[in-house]
Amino acid sequence: MTLAAQSAIFLLHLLGAIQIMDYKIGDKVVYPNHGVGIVEQISYGVLNGRTERYFMIRIVSSGLRVMVPQSNAMTVGLRSVIRSNESSKVLGFLETGKLNSHHDWKHRFKENSERMRTGSLLEVAVVLKSLVSLSRSKPLSFREKKMLERAKYLLVSEMATSRNTSPESAEAVVVKSLAKAKLQFPVMTEKFE
Repeated sequence: MTLAAQSAIFLLHLLGAIQIMDYKIGDKVVYPNHGVGIVEQISYGVLNGRTERYFMIRIVSSGLRVMVPQSNAMTVGLRSVIRSNESSKVLGFLETGKLNSHHDWKHRFKENSERMRTGSLLEVAVVLKSLVSLSRSKPLSFREKKMLERAKYLLVSEMATSRNTSPESAEAVVVKSLAKAKLQFPVMTEKFE
């Protein structure tokens, strides 16, 4: 990183425009497109002559371990699990939020993939609601079915963690919110991993 870039980042830190990701061991975090993880270890290493702090995160669902440099945490979309009150906003979107998705499969899939990669639970909810809505009018493609299952898993698991409840209870709340929008999950015949 150039000196000018480092100076710009330092200035943004001073202005509060960039938040330093500072987690402790045991914190629950979300790694985009993988879901809830737990910070298991914090270590230091030297990279390009600079000492760097690293978070070792274990993804709860898969056991996958990911090492994320603190300076890169924001770039990859690592964030804390949403608070319980923020989950109400996501549920509100499922109930009353407006959708605007492409009719063309390629554009829609690309847009939904980008939304999933952001790591934002609200963006995941947009994908979920748009695919559930689309499934009412026509069968989803294999890839869209797989994406819907992934969005459902990410949404339910984070809602369960944020509300300190079981995944089954969180799923029931999501289903209820979709029902208020006159939507329901399509019946899936295949099981996706």
